[in-house]
Order: sequence, then C-alpha cells, then structure tokens
Amino acid sequence: MDTVVWTQDLTKRYGRMDRVRQLNLTVPEGVIYGFLGPNGAGKSTTLKMLLGLVRPTAGEIELFGKNVNSANRLQILRQVGSLIESPSYYGHLSGEENLHILQKMRQLPERNVQEALKIVRLEAHRDKKVSHYSLGMKQRLGLAGALLAFPRLLILDEPTNGLDPAGIQEMRELICSLPERYDMTVLISSHLLSEIDQMANVVGIIRDGEMIFQDRLERLHARGQKQLALRTDDNLRAETFLSARNVPVQRNGQWLLVPNLDDDTVAACERLLLQQRIHLLRIEERQKSLEDIFLELTERA
Repeated sequence: MDTVVWTQDLTKRYGRMDRVRQLNLTVPEGVIYGFLGPNGAGKSTTLKMLLGLVRPTAGEIELFGKNVNSANRLQILRQVGSLIESPSYYGHLSGEENLHILQKMRQLPERNVQEALKIVRLEAHRDKKVSHYSLGMKQRLGLAGALLAFPRLLILDEPTNGLDPAGIQEMRELICSLPERYDMTVLISSHLLSEIDQMANVVGIIRDGEMIFQDRLERLHARGQKQLALRTDDNLRAETFLSARNVPVQRNGQWLLVPNLDDDTVAACERLLLQQRIHLLRIEERQKSLEDIFLELTERA
C-alpha cells in the first residue's frame, strides 16, 4: 500500500516551547486516518504544516511520495482538499455562488460545483443565502469546497465540532463514503475517540506534540482485552494458590484480575479453590473501553 502522507521528526517550536515534537506520521493510501489527541495536543498545528499554512521548525514532509518544498508545494497541494477550523464563506451569497467563486479561482470545471453539492446533500439549498444556513449546512458547504477538485487527499480538522447528533451522523456518513466512491484518502483530526472509532481504519494519537500510538484501529481495540474479576473470602490465599498453578493474577482493590479464561477452566479453578476452603463470592467479566484506553495513553505523567 502506497503512503500518501509521511513526516519525519516534524517539529514546530514557538519560542522555547515545542508545539509539535519530532512527529513521525504515516498515512496509507485509501484509508480514513483518525488523528486523535486532547485539545491543545498539536493536531491543528500538524495539519497546518502539512498544508503549508505554518512553516515547520524542523523535519521533513512528503505528500504522495514527494518531498514538499517551496518550489513544488503549490503543485502538490493541488491534489489536496482541506477544511481547517471553521469554513469561510460569503453570507450574502448562495451556497452555489460561494462554490462558483472557488471553482473559478482554482480553474476547475463548472460541473464540479453541481457534483460537490450533490455529495454533501445541499442540492435543495443551492440558491439559499449562506447566512440563512444552519451550522450543519455551513459545515457541509465547507466540505463541498474541500471536495471541489476531487482531491486524492482530504484533510479535515474537527469537522463535527458544534454539530447536533443528527448533523454529526450525517457528516460521518459523508466522510465514510469518500474513500470507496472517489478513491480518496481522508486525514481527520478529532478529540472524540467515539467519533473516530466509527470512521477510521488507522489511528494516530498525539499527546503534548508527540506521537504516542500509531497503528490500525483493531490494534487499539486489542489493548482492551477482556479480563475476569474475582472476589473471594480470602483473596491473599486465592492469589497464592492460583499463581502457583500458573494463572496470572493481578490485585485491584478487593478484586483479583485474571485473563479471560474459558468456561471449563473457570469451573476447574472454582472447584480447586473450594477444595482449599476458599469461597468465590463474585465473578465479573471486564473490558476496558476505548475511552479508558485513550485516557490512559493521553494522561500526563
């Protein structure tokens, strides 16, 4: 699989503070890449450096296998669409008129305007002034502007911010349809793991400007492996007894945590504990949620 975005030791320093620090980002072609991190982690700064809106202090950027520099930046960025922060528009003009301005500036075919309106489902509101659009409609218009050239790479910075649940779902469905329908790669930033979990194939997590996790989403899910929580009338003896039989045991308050054993093994352990006059009072199946994993990864030491 080809790589669409690649950075090595990408750094942005303001004064003595590193906003982004030696970031190595790899976005494979054809995926939805979820770029996650708490507010202020450096996500927007990273995306702005990719788009040439912020000059890196150090490091390299490659887009579509080409090293980005001042000589080729504009040519490479013609293959990139973006929606960073709030979309810009002329409120006194209609949605279609706003897109026509972008289309003429970028010297694109007029048919692209109609196709973009269709993709974001604004056909019925094309003649409505943008000042009368809802927040969700304005976000979709911003997305239409980013899609106008049908780019190979689409970069979206918190595209669901401020939307109601219906607007979030609609935006999510639109984004999820793009790679298959238009052969696009999507790089989307968010501080909401629940949103990225429903869209992305690959995830990168940034904390204080540093990449702390980057892999396919299922590898993040794997960190939440199921465990069994046991409570007995003598946890100390139970821990010693199970450990002696090669069952990994971890204390957690009044509970003993063991791997997610199969039913036969659990029944056998219960019988053995009873033979030692250790009574099993309670047993629960536990699994870390993705939110728990995310918080563990991003909490400051």
